[in-house]
Amino acid sequence: MLRWIRQQLGFDPPHQSDTRTVYVANRFPQHGHYIPQRFADNRIISSKYTIWNFVPKNLFEQFRRIANFYFLIIFLVQLMIDTPTSPVTSGLPLFFVITVTAIKQGYEDWLRHKADNEVNGAPVFVVRSGSLVQTRSKNIRVGDIVRVAKDETFPADLVLLSSDRSEGTCHITTASLDGETNLKTHFSVAETAVCQSVSQLETLQAVVECQQPEADLYRFVGRITVTHHGEDVVRPLGPENLLLRGARLKNTKEIFGVAVYTGMESKMALNYKCKSQKRSAVEKSMNTFLIIYLVILLVEAVLSTILKYAWQAEDKWDEPFYNQKTDQEKNSSPILKFISDFLAFLVLYNFIIPISLYVTVEMQKFLGSFFIGWDLDLYHEESDQKAQVNTSDLNEELGQVEYVFTDKTGTLTENEMQFRECSINGIKYREVNGKLVPEGRTDDSPDGSMANLDGEELLFLKAVSLCHTVQISYDQPDCLSGAGDPFSHVNGFSSNEMEYYAASPDEKALVEAAKRIGVTFSGIRGDTMEIKTFGKAEKYKLLHVLEFDANRRRMSVILESPSGGKVLFTKGAESAVLPFATSGEIEKTRIHVDEFALRGLRTLVVACRHFSPQEYIEVDRHLNSARTALQQREERLQQAFGYVEKNLQVLGATGVEDKLQDKVQETIESLRLAGIKVWVLTGDKHETAVSVSLSCGHFHRTMNILELLQQRSDNECAEQLRRLARRIKEDHVIQHGLVVDGASLSLALREHEKLFMEVCKNCSAVLCCRMAPLQKAKGSSRLFQLLAFPGVGSGALTALSVAAGIMGKEGRQAVRNSDYAIARFRFLAKLLLVHGHFYYIRIATLVQYFFYKNVCFITPQFLYQFFCLFSQQTLYDSVYLTLYNICFTSLPILVYSLFEQLVHPHVLQTKPVLYRDISRNALLSFRTFLYWTALGFCHAFVFFFGSYTLMGEDTTLMGNGQILRANRQLMFGNWTFGTLVFTVMVITVTLKLALETHFWTWMNHFVTWGSIAFYFIFSLFYGGIIW
Repeated sequence: MLRWIRQQLGFDPPHQSDTRTVYVANRFPQHGHYIPQRFADNRIISSKYTIWNFVPKNLFEQFRRIANFYFLIIFLVQLMIDTPTSPVTSGLPLFFVITVTAIKQGYEDWLRHKADNEVNGAPVFVVRSGSLVQTRSKNIRVGDIVRVAKDETFPADLVLLSSDRSEGTCHITTASLDGETNLKTHFSVAETAVCQSVSQLETLQAVVECQQPEADLYRFVGRITVTHHGEDVVRPLGPENLLLRGARLKNTKEIFGVAVYTGMESKMALNYKCKSQKRSAVEKSMNTFLIIYLVILLVEAVLSTILKYAWQAEDKWDEPFYNQKTDQEKNSSPILKFISDFLAFLVLYNFIIPISLYVTVEMQKFLGSFFIGWDLDLYHEESDQKAQVNTSDLNEELGQVEYVFTDKTGTLTENEMQFRECSINGIKYREVNGKLVPEGRTDDSPDGSMANLDGEELLFLKAVSLCHTVQISYDQPDCLSGAGDPFSHVNGFSSNEMEYYAASPDEKALVEAAKRIGVTFSGIRGDTMEIKTFGKAEKYKLLHVLEFDANRRRMSVILESPSGGKVLFTKGAESAVLPFATSGEIEKTRIHVDEFALRGLRTLVVACRHFSPQEYIEVDRHLNSARTALQQREERLQQAFGYVEKNLQVLGATGVEDKLQDKVQETIESLRLAGIKVWVLTGDKHETAVSVSLSCGHFHRTMNILELLQQRSDNECAEQLRRLARRIKEDHVIQHGLVVDGASLSLALREHEKLFMEVCKNCSAVLCCRMAPLQKAKGSSRLFQLLAFPGVGSGALTALSVAAGIMGKEGRQAVRNSDYAIARFRFLAKLLLVHGHFYYIRIATLVQYFFYKNVCFITPQFLYQFFCLFSQQTLYDSVYLTLYNICFTSLPILVYSLFEQLVHPHVLQTKPVLYRDISRNALLSFRTFLYWTALGFCHAFVFFFGSYTLMGEDTTLMGNGQILRANRQLMFGNWTFGTLVFTVMVITVTLKLALETHFWTWMNHFVTWGSIAFYFIFSLFYGGIIW
């Protein structure tokens, strides 16, 4: 218990070292000095509260809000001193607001508890004491060997020990983690792959050493030491050996894995940590207005207190005959009396601060968010996806967008690749009817000539067919799971029944193109890859895979050819391959790559390197040494990859087309007319990115394109930025576009932020090319701080003001991190121009109307003090004080804020320029705030003095608030006067909202006229019968 308390306070972190040691099946060393490490259990806890801490924790969170805390103070003051109004008048509205919010949050947390219990109670099979034991998921411990069957999800992060396949591989999908539906192959080490039964696993002696838990789904560093016949065999472990919790086993009968990360330490749990709270511009304005009204309240209270004492300076008013002072009052301290009177006035006027504003705004945001999901114009029929709202707190921010930051692939484009052209040995080819045809030649060759490709062309196609991480799926479901030769399926089935799956759509397009031309990738079995060259089978032994990473921007495989030679095939961005090439048609390939890019094609360069036996021994040693390192493995691998991927021979390049989504051009043009500046961030090379920008309307032909490219030093970058700034001032061009590459952007943001942002703000479109994913994340985060702009796409969305993810084919990470998710880029126009416009107008009016109606409510109370010697006599009955904001005036504004449409949606979409009218928080400016406040004061003066004039002398008071005239007892006293003021006020503020309403529904009519009718019916019963 003490350890747990220390951990919660941060004094005793659970992990003392950088690595953890996991003994497979929890077979700890037998010597007495070993102390087992303590790990988290396998329970998932997504809930915020427990049954014990719900009340204190929820109350603490709610009273952090300035309005709630303020009303709590007022309530406590009413309890402690003699105040003019009952504590119920403040306590009941506060209790209502706190209770409604607590019920909402409690219900949401109950749903989370329910989901947690379902996950934690799921049945799992664990190997214990030589047999399979069924237990609950929450009982899995680090070190347990877990059995997972086909189509089941992994209950913890497991290192794969073995599968039903002899080579120990399995296929999984990670759709629930990153949205990628393709099959991924994971591997076990050879020494554990043979342990396919429970009895064999019982004899396994192995120790896993790995890093402590971290959130990165694609990073895992570890090693496994297997004791085999008395000898320790060490094997490296990487992401390809780790099965993540939440992923699902496919096309594999069963696997056994050892749990290394459990419960809240699993990568899935670490990725679902709460995001930092984003605050909208409206909420910031609301808090500013609250502070201003707090100042008005204090001024009124101080003024009333001073005037009271000024009035009481005369003896006849200090102690009138009808209100003699007690001894205690005569002897009390003047300072205490002043404070007591000040607090009493504070209580009397406290309703100028609208307590129900927060709860109404929360209800408006929560209920209003459903309209986005219900909008059929944002529904994509082909993929059966509707718009998602992941947070309702930022609805109105959709109407305040000034900058849109968007990724290109999968956001502006379909992420569906089609092979178009290639360059082989300095000659350009295009594909025509399944044949490679050199540029300038027509397809008039006989069919048999396909097989007459020369050596370079054949080597290029083999490189494309072998250098990838593509998986194959067959129509027959169990074809991959059984033993036997997987390549035999290619012979038995027609080629149409074989389907390729790849993490990268570029890879899939290239392998499919090679297959059409005649070099077919047939599959991989263990460490053997097979291709068919025009029907003739060739088997290559896969020795090493040098995985793609964002820094190198290339991937490689080292293979042993059928003749026994060792060869490296590499493919990657031209800037990542050509600098390391020493032979082949380097310059011609570079020219062809630039030509492909100008046509908007995505380009890759393919190269190879042949190793001598001595060279390969050295290469193998470097790679194995780096892979088994526990410390600084990434750095050592980068060095090893750099050592291997050099002295390359260029084979050629490929050009793949990524089709634009529908109506991208129209959407970008609408955004531009609305005053929204679009930034596109892409990893493509400069020419490809500019070509796509021109084709999608991001750049257009009349635009003056400025370039900030290939800047090598701070001075060079600063000089270029100054030149661009001068050009913008001197060129009398309406619109400018800026192209900047990743390296130059990093330099500009590091040293010349102000100058760079000055240039950017004068450009209507900015294109950032050659951006690595990490650069996109860091760059967008910094740009957000400088510009505070919303974002769209698959980049670093958590840092942005309001983020919209596109549900594309590139994975769902963007959707998970976004506030809003839409299926297509074209839906962004309606999301911003229509929904954003409506939400902003509704909530801006809601906030200002609330302040207006409370000024109307409390100003007569202040004016009344001038007529009652500042005796703190209340004008309204306490029941009216309590119910004014809760019942009489609450529903019309809530319904207005859900349904109001100032302009028809079709007009907003066809005239995007209307969006500019609400930009920069225009409807919540200080000017409009003063208008609503002044209007409230004016109306309050009319209510009060109008009623006063109307009643004339009938406000003369008797002791009981009644007067006698002509032998008739009349009810014209202070309560009658207050009720008259209150009645006029309720009718006026309700009708004021009716005048503001442009879009009437049956619900608007019902709550508007119903609220007035309810007030009169209530007053009849309360004033005429109960009172």
